[in-house]
Amino acid sequence: MKLWDKGYDENQRVDAYTVGQDRQLDLRLAKYDVMGSMAHIKMLESIGLIEHDELPVLLDALQEILRTAEDGTFTIDDGIEDVHSQVEFLLTQKLGPLGKKIHSGRSRNDQVLVDLKLFMRDELRQIAEGVVALFEVLQEQSEKYKDALMPGYTHMQVAMPSSFGLWFGAYAETLVDDMEMLVAAYNVANQNPLGSAAGYGSSFPLNRTMTTELLQFDTLHYNVVAAQMSRGKTERSAAYAIAGLASTIAKFAMDCCLFMCQNFALISLPDELTTGSSIMPHKKNPDVFEITRGKCNRLQSLPAEISLLTTNLPLGYQRDLQLLKDVIFPATTEIKDVLSMMCFMISHIRINRDAINDPRYDYLFTVEDVNRLVLSGTPFRDAYREVGMQVQRGEYHPTREVHHTHEGSIGNLCTAQIKAKMERAYAKMK
Repeated sequence: MKLWDKGYDENQRVDAYTVGQDRQLDLRLAKYDVMGSMAHIKMLESIGLIEHDELPVLLDALQEILRTAEDGTFTIDDGIEDVHSQVEFLLTQKLGPLGKKIHSGRSRNDQVLVDLKLFMRDELRQIAEGVVALFEVLQEQSEKYKDALMPGYTHMQVAMPSSFGLWFGAYAETLVDDMEMLVAAYNVANQNPLGSAAGYGSSFPLNRTMTTELLQFDTLHYNVVAAQMSRGKTERSAAYAIAGLASTIAKFAMDCCLFMCQNFALISLPDELTTGSSIMPHKKNPDVFEITRGKCNRLQSLPAEISLLTTNLPLGYQRDLQLLKDVIFPATTEIKDVLSMMCFMISHIRINRDAINDPRYDYLFTVEDVNRLVLSGTPFRDAYREVGMQVQRGEYHPTREVHHTHEGSIGNLCTAQIKAKMERAYAKMK
């Protein structure tokens, strides 16, 4: 069954090629398609295109379909093109000609748009929840290890003292930026395209404000052409947000792989969270962090793939846009899985409090000793040269004293202030 059926059979090879994975992917849109249809028919009843006594009959039938979509038993039958066709088929099968009334005033174009907007809105909310959970784990670890020093590096060379609290806390605050990107994508998704039909509106007196309120969109895509142009823009915005988040997580995963290396030995994991080697009996590999790094690097290709799919398309709907689902749907699942796994792994990280005492880290404290001389009255350049010459002559012996008090430093992590930043950002999503 096809909603555009005109009495002839499509070539089966063409059908298989153009439908692609839509039947499988559309299962994730089923509940949103029903929700959109329920709002649409309430609006149609309000303008007289559906009789008052027909509305509850249609709503009851749609509610039955919604239950199957929510419990996972909804299917798209062989020969049915997509989720929109399946829902209308089920209604017609149950209610006869009454089921055919629900499509008045809309096209599959705005139907899939509203499905995707609702879907992306929910997915972005769920991703944001995962970000908050990861943020909280990082902050817990930051506070737990705020007094444990670790080496800081620049150019992969020993640089200055850091702390495990500072390290965990850095990634927590970086997630605030990622949350802001998720909020921006959410705002793009949270606009109602329903009623734009095929991109040029309808001669029916549709009440688009009513469906906006029923579906709890923040606002309308007012211009009907602009509504159609949002196909691809919503996915691209989400892709950039997901890629930004993936970048943060990939960087942390790389840190963990590096710091677990015996040459660093800054952190470790319980044995059961590592993997082994088929030939080297001593190996305890950080495979979860390596896989996470790979998954996140792959997710960072999302914006490029979506940009290439949507670049230079002419005005109006083009079938190329269907392929966006192949890209963005698996990505939302993957980033949620990554967030969940990282919460689990980070909560089990063990730190090496004694690592900082290794003589290889003596030079970490040169800046501390320069600053100590400055505070005692020595001009900075003279103090710098004095300590530098001690290093050159092999005579430098660190005091290993650290005094950092300013906002965001080792001694003042500003954990509460960073939490407030996250709460303000996350509140924009609700």
